[in-house]
Amino acid sequence: MKILVCISHVPDTTSKINFVNNDTEFDTNGVQYVINPNDEFGLTKAIVLKEQNGAHVTVVNVGGVDAEATLRKALAIGADEAIRVNIQPKDGLFVAKQLANVVKQGGYDLIIAGTESIDYNGGMVPGMLASLLNYNFVNSCTEVTINGTSAIAAREIDGGKETISASLPLVIGGQKGLVEEKDLRIPNMRGIMTARTKVLTVLEPVTANNNTKAVKFEKPAPKSAVKLFAADDLDGLINALHNEAKVI
Repeated sequence: MKILVCISHVPDTTSKINFVNNDTEFDTNGVQYVINPNDEFGLTKAIVLKEQNGAHVTVVNVGGVDAEATLRKALAIGADEAIRVNIQPKDGLFVAKQLANVVKQGGYDLIIAGTESIDYNGGMVPGMLASLLNYNFVNSCTEVTINGTSAIAAREIDGGKETISASLPLVIGGQKGLVEEKDLRIPNMRGIMTARTKVLTVLEPVTANNNTKAVKFEKPAPKSAVKLFAADDLDGLINALHNEAKVI
C-alpha cells in the first residue's frame, strides 16, 4: 500500500503574527514554522499503518525551499520519502491541483490530508483534491482502518460519530483522534540522522490558475481595559452592561 501524507508548513501558534505591504501579506520575519497539527496526526497514523501493513509513506508539501526543514522532520518521524512542489501556495484550489498531479504520478492508495491548516483555516484542499481525482472522500476523519482494498473510517458529525465503509483509493481529511496525542512521534537522533539520507524530490508545478487572492488581513481589535465597580455599585454595573457593553 502506498500512502501520501499532505504536510502544511505553518507558523507555530506561539509566533507573533504581523502583516506587511498594506496588510496584504503575512510577515514571515522571526516566525517559527512547524508541521500543521492536523497533518501531524495524519502522519503518525500513516506510520502506524506502515508498521502494521508494510505500507510505503511519502510526505508532500506545496511550498518554497524553507518548507524542506518541515519535510525533513516528517522524514525523521518515519516517512520513507518526501516531495516538495516548488512554488508558494496561492489558494486552496491551486494547492489541490498541484497535489492531484503528484497523486496521479505516484499512484497512491490512501491520501491523508489535515481537515484544515492552522494558518488560514480554509478547510478546502482535501475535498477539492478528492474531487479532482474522483476518489472516495471522508472529511473530519477521526478513525481509519485498512483491510486490503477496503477502509472503515469514522468522522465527527453534529451530536455523534458516523462510521463509513469505502474502497481504496481514498482521500481523508484527518484531525485529532486519528491517533491519541500521547502517540504522536517525536524524532529521535537515529531518525534525524536517517532523514538526511532519505530522498527529497523537488517537482516543478503544473500550470494552474489562481482564482482567489488575499485583499487584506486584519488582526482582531485589542481587548479594552477592564472596568471595575465597587461591590455595592449595582446601578453603575447595570448601566455599563446596558449602555457600554450593550449585552443587556
